[in-house]
Amino acid sequence: MELKQIVTGFTGTENCTVTPITNGLINTTYLVENHDSEEKFILQKINTQIFPFPEIISQNHLLINGMLENENYPLQLVKPKRALSGDFIMKDEEGESWRMLSFIENTRTLFKIPDIKTAYESAKAVGCFLSMVNPEHLPDIQPPIPDFINFEKRILDYQASLQYANEDLLKDAEPEIKTMNELLFLPQKWIEMEKNGLLPKRIVHGDPNVRNILFDENSKPLAVIDLDTVTVSTILYDFGDMARSYTNTLDEDDGRAENNFNPQIYRTVRDGFLLYLKDKLTFEELENLDYAAQTVVYIQAIRFLTDYLNGSTYYSTQYAAHNLDRTRNQLELLKGLRKYLKDD
Repeated sequence: MELKQIVTGFTGTENCTVTPITNGLINTTYLVENHDSEEKFILQKINTQIFPFPEIISQNHLLINGMLENENYPLQLVKPKRALSGDFIMKDEEGESWRMLSFIENTRTLFKIPDIKTAYESAKAVGCFLSMVNPEHLPDIQPPIPDFINFEKRILDYQASLQYANEDLLKDAEPEIKTMNELLFLPQKWIEMEKNGLLPKRIVHGDPNVRNILFDENSKPLAVIDLDTVTVSTILYDFGDMARSYTNTLDEDDGRAENNFNPQIYRTVRDGFLLYLKDKLTFEELENLDYAAQTVVYIQAIRFLTDYLNGSTYYSTQYAAHNLDRTRNQLELLKGLRKYLKDD
């Protein structure tokens, strides 16, 4: 099925311009301009290797939007559009899954936090989002990716990759493997707390990095987007991933990074995150924010390294050592974070 047939299946017209958007890591994305209605939409082919159940991410998205609309959520919402068939997910002849989303005008995305003010406003926006999703709907949210925030499985996957990886890959990654093994103790406390029920289950975004916020021209957040990873887990994961993605002063792909952790932004992210959430979090959650930041950076490093050792089958890569460079970057970030927390 050609792309124009997919577009027509959602819009009802061929009078559309379709432009690829190439900055995504997982899904294939296009901007669709409907010249009949003068509307714009986002069209995506869902990567079912990553998201094996597209109907789940669609249903979760609709549930989250409904919760936020009932809570007078102050930010804008991206809304799924039904196909002419009445479904939110459209299948093509090859069995690929497509969806269309509303487009929010006059917005921009950032790949890096540029300053303290943007860090605070971004963290505040995510904290607002998390504070307004209704915990009564925990049973309704289904996991979009099995074991996405299962750190015990992440460790097992890493250890399996060490056993089966190509010898050349193992040799090239030897320093990173050594560091990873030395820090293997880091996620153990997290795993034990979850097993002992010390971390409340909450609805979390799952990928609250700065790329998933839409800003106006003055860097004010207008929308928290990309709800594909919304799941039920501990809120510590979202804080940790924000700390990880916001405090990195260099591009995540920069494997030569040195001193890439920004302590001022870390403190600011912590303050912004807690603005709406401080009174809703438990003692254990509040006490473990700094620990969570370290652990999530470590887990992201281990994910990049595992994918590298497995032949780079998960993350999109542009060159052979791309995931190894990403691993190096995260380990340097973790080094800076741990030094800051030790000295603070």
